[in-house]
Amino acid sequence: MVSTEYPPMHGGVGRYTENLVKSLLLRGLEVDVVSDSHGAGRYHGLSPYKRKNLNSNVLTALIKKIMPDIVHVQHEHGLYYYNQNPIYPLQSYTGLDDFYERCNVPIVTTFHTSMYFKQWMQLVNVSKKKKDLLNLKTYYKLWRQFINYHKFHSINRHIMAKSSCGIVFSNYLRQLIPDTTVVYHGSEPFCQTVISKAEARNKLRLPQNGRLALAQGFFTNTKGWDMIKKIQMPKNWKLVINFSKNFYNKENIEIKLPEKNIINLNKDYLTEEELSLLLFAVDALFLPYKVSSGSGTMFDGLGHGKPFIASDLGFFREFSNMNLGIVSKRDPKSFERVFMELDQNYQKFELHAKEFGRKILWDNIARQHIQIYTNLAEKAKISMGVTHFHSEDSLYNKITAPKPIHKDINNKLSP
Repeated sequence: MVSTEYPPMHGGVGRYTENLVKSLLLRGLEVDVVSDSHGAGRYHGLSPYKRKNLNSNVLTALIKKIMPDIVHVQHEHGLYYYNQNPIYPLQSYTGLDDFYERCNVPIVTTFHTSMYFKQWMQLVNVSKKKKDLLNLKTYYKLWRQFINYHKFHSINRHIMAKSSCGIVFSNYLRQLIPDTTVVYHGSEPFCQTVISKAEARNKLRLPQNGRLALAQGFFTNTKGWDMIKKIQMPKNWKLVINFSKNFYNKENIEIKLPEKNIINLNKDYLTEEELSLLLFAVDALFLPYKVSSGSGTMFDGLGHGKPFIASDLGFFREFSNMNLGIVSKRDPKSFERVFMELDQNYQKFELHAKEFGRKILWDNIARQHIQIYTNLAEKAKISMGVTHFHSEDSLYNKITAPKPIHKDINNKLSP
């Protein structure tokens, strides 16, 4: 399992990877993780700051050493060094491009990021201050982002072509990266025992009366924290916020959050247990994002039976169409109206969220991954001969023969 970001490092990709690995281990697979030296992987050497082919060289040497049956890459461009050429975008690359060319073991790639042009350009944080608007550095960043849009997608297409299977978290992402397989982001309560809303609120010293919406995540421009200071929560609703910084994030945004109308927990990055307790305490997730390829926070909420309110972006719209939440234009008045709509129809949305939550239990997600791995191991055994499968403990010998992979296998497996 390849992920530069890995706990105890703070980051959504790392947290997702750790939960997936734990679930695969419980299913009897042998999984070795390679990560940054700050992560708790068994092997190290990856870094987003290593230039050109250094990350590829680390992985290529490791594959030769341990001879795995499958290599699974959690792919986020910036985690493996992402060079965007400001003049010749065809020369832009990631630090894993060469590895995909050289690897002779079946590769599964989970794509964590892809987006359309408007969101792509919004990744550049442009301050509205006059001195920043006149800064040549700002125009340079916008220009570099603009001319690299098509190359960004061509990198994903190249990686998909070199992968034996590509995984995405939604049909929205599958449209952007064709021929991938949809396997949802897993989520479930930390403890098997469900904690009552009243008990969770009491432990966190949150008000017992009324509805609580939670804005939780990394303090970055793309997460839409600017909306917090603009929105006036309607009657019967209060907004709870908690934010932290990603391990690699150097973004310095200036948003003065109001002291009124919100409850700021100031807890920084939460453990699995702390996050689960907080999700039991609230009624809904508030996701006023400017940009989103996916949202682990949304899945975390759904895993606890909590619907969401989010910006009308393609990713959120897909799950809103499943009655798991409501999307809105990204302005305060529209969000306020949507909160009232959710309040009036809360039981319907809560029911759908709880039903969906049973689909994304981590054991279900692990079984879906094992189905993919087994298909690939069987194909590799046929095409490469038994010499590739170096021991009786190989993946192919551990797992029973798989069913054919369906392009959206979430609805093909019972909980």
